Amino acid sequence: MDRREILRHLSAIPIVSALPAEALLQKMKGKDGSINSAVDAGENIYDTIGVETIINCRGTFTILGGSVERPEVSKAMEAATGYFVQYDELAYGIGRRLSEITKCEWGMVSAGCAAGLKHFTAACVTGGNPEKLIRIPDLSGFEKTEVIIPRHSRNVYDHAIRNIGVKVISVETPEELASAISERTALIYIVTGPSNDKGQPLSLEAIAEIAKPKGVPILADAAAENLTIPPVHLARGATVVAYSGGKAICGPQCAGLLFGDKKILMAAWQASAPHHGPGRDNKVGKEEMLGMLAAVEAWTKRDHDAEWKQWLAWLDIIDKKLTSVSGVSSEVNFLSM
Repeated sequence: MDRREILRHLSAIPIVSALPAEALLQKMKGKDGSINSAVDAGENIYDTIGVETIINCRGTFTILGGSVERPEVSKAMEAATGYFVQYDELAYGIGRRLSEITKCEWGMVSAGCAAGLKHFTAACVTGGNPEKLIRIPDLSGFEKTEVIIPRHSRNVYDHAIRNIGVKVISVETPEELASAISERTALIYIVTGPSNDKGQPLSLEAIAEIAKPKGVPILADAAAENLTIPPVHLARGATVVAYSGGKAICGPQCAGLLFGDKKILMAAWQASAPHHGPGRDNKVGKEEMLGMLAAVEAWTKRDHDAEWKQWLAWLDIIDKKLTSVSGVSSEVNFLSM
């Protein structure tokens, strides 16, 4: 039984019962011995449970494990685990330190970027009112119940925003955006990319010009992008920008980052674990929080030009191997990060 056959059967799970796929997975055999013994012996711990590792040629996708954590991250997480702390104090200390490093008003570590979108939405809907927080997703009687999303930014991740119970309004033009904003508008959400670059009809700058005078916060989702210091999207007009921790920044895969408005981010932290409410299921541990801080600190010291040259060198090797095969051609394309 090889991986290709297993994945072929797994792809049918939404159509048929999961039982046949489970039977196939049960045929994966692990080696004798425990994970701890494999670690001590310097062996691949995945072999102990019968899981085959892969060569990742796709990118920092969660389904493939994201990115490889920086050594500084692993060390910080291991150092963090031997102590007990009060989490609100920890979040405040990390928020202040992230602010200092990134030259923005405040920072917050969430349980992944999507969780950060959810917490930010809860903060905007409730205004930091804990009585409202525990009523989510029933927004009956709430003043802020709507989120505006440009149609070019609608995506599978906006489910994190809809989890709060808001009504989503899609717009396609600046005129539609201006008309859609009302006293019920909690926030505007965009995914950063070419569709909202400067000069586009619904660029972040254009959205901010319409929204800021009306006091409507803007959330910029830059999950897979490189971190810029200070965060470029805040300068462009976003109220808060969200990043994935386990992609370009090479932090913990189960952590994310929010940068920007301190008042809203303090309310967003209140809407996350360990506090009760809609975000209690999005727990980020002290290890991930300090690991994420270590990743951001490491980011400021990494030689990004040298890393880029290394990646290009690897691509050159792959290109030469591929084009040595008759009839095969290849091209290196660069995506904006």
